[in-house]
Amino acid sequence: MTKNKYRIGAFALTLAAAVSAQAADLTVVSFGGANKAAQVKAFYQPWEKAGNGKIIAGEFNGEMARVKAMVDTNSVSWNLVELESPELARGCDEGLFEELDEELAGASEDFVEGAISPCGVGFFVWSTVLAYNADKLKTAPTSWADFWDVQKFPGKRGLRKGAKYTLEFALMADGVAPKDVYEVLSKRAGQDRAFAKLDQIKSHIQWWEAGAQPPQFLASGDVVMSSAYNGRIAAVQQESNLQIVWNGGIYDFDAWAIPRGAKAQEAAREFIRFSVQPEQQKVYSQNIAYGPANKKALELLDPQLLEQMPTAPQNIVNQVAMDVVFWADYGEQLEQRFNAWAARN
Repeated sequence: MTKNKYRIGAFALTLAAAVSAQAADLTVVSFGGANKAAQVKAFYQPWEKAGNGKIIAGEFNGEMARVKAMVDTNSVSWNLVELESPELARGCDEGLFEELDEELAGASEDFVEGAISPCGVGFFVWSTVLAYNADKLKTAPTSWADFWDVQKFPGKRGLRKGAKYTLEFALMADGVAPKDVYEVLSKRAGQDRAFAKLDQIKSHIQWWEAGAQPPQFLASGDVVMSSAYNGRIAAVQQESNLQIVWNGGIYDFDAWAIPRGAKAQEAAREFIRFSVQPEQQKVYSQNIAYGPANKKALELLDPQLLEQMPTAPQNIVNQVAMDVVFWADYGEQLEQRFNAWAARN
């Protein structure tokens, strides 16, 4: 009888521990803005409503140094972080993130190719595109060559302050075909060519660092064109005349990763699994024009909505897939060169 009591007591403690782990509060760090608002509706609120614990929502701009500092000092306060694919790949190589079971999210064939990686699970597909305010331009731009044409389209241009995307756009503006961009950029001559092209419009550039800035710059007339995240433009199209040029866009995944040494890892893994279920993916894409990583969500979405997604056939045909391996190999040195270039007058 005593043994049975002990067994029952031990079972109860184990069950309580499992429930506690399942219901752990999670600090989830994203890029904020319209993207975060969509995550709240699609992931955070349903997760909390199901009794899985509270989501403490944080924001950052992709600064890997913050993640590295936490991991190196064993003071990890984030449970999950949203990352673009190149940073995820580089951080995984450097041991900054926990490795994940490749079956964590479900069958790999249900996901867009590239969504599942050793240290992360992509939960949406997005594009960095050329955007413009049709109310402020007489002629619509159609390419990055137009973006560079300050005679035909006078005024400031917005570009993300970093090597990634900016160098690819510069090469496309200089006549490199989208399919050849990374081959050219992998050589020193190609890198020199991209920076030389940037020199041509350096005095016309207004840099941005947060995704919310390009729509603001365009709406206010601070810039006539800008690189921008497609979802940020789509989010304000009902109350503005901001338009997207898909030609020459670069598409990528944003993925969840768990910093190495983070607490409540089992709950974090459950959250990842939850966020990529078809229903959650559908709600996310209904709230921002980013494509679902789980292909089963496509059949749940309105066809008119699908037309706004980066992965729509007519939108993706002349886009470039972000080359994760390239940026994992060359990212650090190119970002350093870019920062030195940007700092010069």
